[in-house]
Amino acid sequence: MTPQELEQQIRSKKSFLCIGLDTDLDKIPAFLREQPDPLFAFNKAIIDATHQLCVAYKPNTAFYEAYGSEGWRSLEKTIAYLNEKYPQIFTIADAKRGDIGNTSTRYAKAFFETMDFDALTVAPYMGRDSVEPFLEFEGKYTILLGLTSNPGAFDFQTREDAGVRLFEQVLKTASNYRHSERLMYVVGATKAEYLRDIRKIIPEAFLLIPGVGAQGGSLEEVCRYGLNEGVGLLINSSRGIIYASAEQDFAEKAAQKARALQTQMAKILEKG
Repeated sequence: MTPQELEQQIRSKKSFLCIGLDTDLDKIPAFLREQPDPLFAFNKAIIDATHQLCVAYKPNTAFYEAYGSEGWRSLEKTIAYLNEKYPQIFTIADAKRGDIGNTSTRYAKAFFETMDFDALTVAPYMGRDSVEPFLEFEGKYTILLGLTSNPGAFDFQTREDAGVRLFEQVLKTASNYRHSERLMYVVGATKAEYLRDIRKIIPEAFLLIPGVGAQGGSLEEVCRYGLNEGVGLLINSSRGIIYASAEQDFAEKAAQKARALQTQMAKILEKG
């Protein structure tokens, strides 16, 4: 998928919503736990109910790794289902990988080739040789952690050196990596006031924005400072959508929550 194709999907659906599949056995409806694969059964129902309202899904791999090989099989079934049934959907493996070059290459092969995700989140702390191996895969995207939504982000990411904050240095440096056109960036919705400065550094890149909904981020603020001519935003909501109900109507309630966000996004796009 190209950024242009992603933008076309956004404008067609009037949505730049990404739904996080952070699927926890302790939180899904109890009746699903009787299924042979409750994680996949939950994901499938959520996907079928919401796919017309979003342009991306983002499974967080920790929620599957926690259950060992069975959980990993659920993740494999989820991405296979998405690729077969809804191939136009942009898929993100939220795995936050990043290691020395040969290890990064293997991580990239696992998610880009074996599982066929469109994108993967990557931590930049180890620098160029830990990121560029991911960027070698044509048609795939590396979503670099830029400025995250958690409170601990202030421990390091906003620290200044000679007037430049660390997250700004990350963005400036990464934008010069080989195949940097295949980079997207994570910017937390709870840090919306920084988006104006971020857009000065990476004006054209897509930003994955977590933190709208359960973490308290404002969609309007994010869009005010983050939208560009190609839209350039993927707004992620996980818990606020997928756990809207723990009853038989869980998928229907998830769709209602997704539609509420999509409706807001449609209005924002119309204003242009």
